[in-house]
Amino acid sequence: MILPVHERLRERLLTTLQQLYQLPSDALPQLPIEYPPKRELGDLATPVAFELARRLRKAPRAIAQELAAALGPIAGIARVDAAPNGYLNVYLDRVSFTRDVLHDHGPAVDHGPTTIDHRPPPAKPKAIVEHTAINPNKAAHIGHLRNSALGDTLVRVQRFRGVPVEVQNYIDDTGVQVADVVVGFRELERKTLDEITHIADTTRFDYYCWDLYARVTHWYEEDKERLKIRAAALHDIEHGGTETSAIASFIADRIVRSHLVTMARLNVDYDLLTWEGHILRLQFWARAFEILKEKGAVFLQTEGKLAGCWVMRIEDDAPGDAGVGIGDSEEVAEDAEREKVIVRSNGTVTYVGKDIAYQFWKLGLLGRDFHYRQFGTRPNGAVLWSTSETPGDAAHPAFGRASSTYNVIDVRQSYLQKLLKQALRTLGYAEQAERATHFSYEMVALSNTTARTLGYLAPDAPDDKRGFVDVSGRKGQGVKADDLLDTLIERAGMEVAKRNPEFTPAEHRRIAEMIAVAAVRYFMVKYSRTKIIAFDIDEALAFEGESGPYLQYAVVRAQNIFAKLRERDGLDEVAVLAKLGGLVPAELAGERGSHDLWALILEASRLDEIVEQVVRTLEFSVLAKYAFGLAQMFNGFYHRYPILNEEHADARLWRAAGVAYFRAQMTRALDLMGIAVPPRM
Repeated sequence: MILPVHERLRERLLTTLQQLYQLPSDALPQLPIEYPPKRELGDLATPVAFELARRLRKAPRAIAQELAAALGPIAGIARVDAAPNGYLNVYLDRVSFTRDVLHDHGPAVDHGPTTIDHRPPPAKPKAIVEHTAINPNKAAHIGHLRNSALGDTLVRVQRFRGVPVEVQNYIDDTGVQVADVVVGFRELERKTLDEITHIADTTRFDYYCWDLYARVTHWYEEDKERLKIRAAALHDIEHGGTETSAIASFIADRIVRSHLVTMARLNVDYDLLTWEGHILRLQFWARAFEILKEKGAVFLQTEGKLAGCWVMRIEDDAPGDAGVGIGDSEEVAEDAEREKVIVRSNGTVTYVGKDIAYQFWKLGLLGRDFHYRQFGTRPNGAVLWSTSETPGDAAHPAFGRASSTYNVIDVRQSYLQKLLKQALRTLGYAEQAERATHFSYEMVALSNTTARTLGYLAPDAPDDKRGFVDVSGRKGQGVKADDLLDTLIERAGMEVAKRNPEFTPAEHRRIAEMIAVAAVRYFMVKYSRTKIIAFDIDEALAFEGESGPYLQYAVVRAQNIFAKLRERDGLDEVAVLAKLGGLVPAELAGERGSHDLWALILEASRLDEIVEQVVRTLEFSVLAKYAFGLAQMFNGFYHRYPILNEEHADARLWRAAGVAYFRAQMTRALDLMGIAVPPRM
């Protein structure tokens, strides 16, 4: 990959700067590395001379010339030239670089000495990524797909960098949403726990609860006094030991199991399910509350409409509707008072209170731990663990105590996430607060066309002028994640069957599922996370254009080349790479009229650099755009330069090697986005 070359270049530049100009280590300039707009200007470039010009009182061009003359040989770099404008232009040793990256990605083939450092990276501190966190009261919807796609991609890019990541899915089993479904079963349907169990055993339970949740929401709207029933149910659920809490526990367990099946369809996985009820019953919140009171972070309000509530004074400006979506009118009302309710006057704890305790535990600041039990088996065969309030399996992995945390929660929760950091700072944990990241994102709507296709917009209704249609799970009008996936699979299956009529129905289905997952996951990350996206089925499923299937098809095309090489010439990737050692690399030098092979290899090598940029900015659209550009570059190369029909054996082998490297790097890039490559399309 390219970053080892960057590191060697920076190290040599820093050493040379100190030797030439006697610069102290704390006065050394930044060393940005760029890519020239034209290949003849080099493969890499750095404007370091411009940063030094004023300090050294020299022209950038003169500094660049002095540096280029003093650098000396650098492994993997053919030469460094001083450009007339003051840039340092860097030309890589194409042969050694190509052989190195091919050696690095592929089978064990002896290419001679290598300049790539294959030592394992140093151990890095653990990070906790919490994502998905669907309320366990109904089926997952389209908005949850953006959360899980972003969260899972964050996990994958961190692990790519060698960071140990613990993936947690927070289960809000004591919140108002679960309470509402309990109220629906008890008040609207008059069901006992046994009857609810029978419904769960004989129906699609997460869909059933979806409809019931919408009904109970409408029931509250008819008579606001009924919200007192919700409050009573919420109190019983938090304290446990009642039929209401038993029903809530059953509902949450069954719904979570449905969510796990849905997420597994999207290649999303977890290490630990963390249950909010255990935070309360194991006295995590009680301990966190003691700490907050001791430090003066919260106080008891004695007057006004918040009398009897424990509140936190708000330090930062926040929008007046920041609490909307929490499902508690008291929380929304108090925003205007610049005080945040942590414990309500009836003794129940708000969402932010429980989340403070959870955040303290994640960072190892609480002084206590959960019990743990095995909840099920993950798609990879490993154990899925769950927190427990009673002693469970003593052989569990070590959870919590992370160096950094990422909470993947939509932008509407930004205000509450700021309060978590405020609580940490107030208690003297400023460093931990800096390492607690709210990974926020905007909402998902439907394009007009897709809304009409899914029945959310009448066929004869005019298009929404905004270009998208909002949906609402609370009103029962959301797009269920499984329904969307099924629609995409059906559409993709028809296209696969048309292109590959010789496949069996089972093969059509398997490939269609892979294409559907690619369509969803790529669509969810290709836009900036700060942008509201309007999901469009046709755009997501397109085999041409900026889509997941387009990227998959580029890799399938590369796979087909090797399948034909194997069939015709008996050459697989191992054999191709093994034959390169004695071949003159005319293709890399552009001697047959183009530098396109070298450009493809160089661009493919940038994946590690792109991942670093993604982690630094937490903007995954960068990865998506990179993968799309690389696929376009490969497709252009494929059409311009024949491989199977190339008459020169050396050119055929070098081009095949370049295709092999593209395939490996694009497969890695797709895997970072949770996308698998089908055998055929």
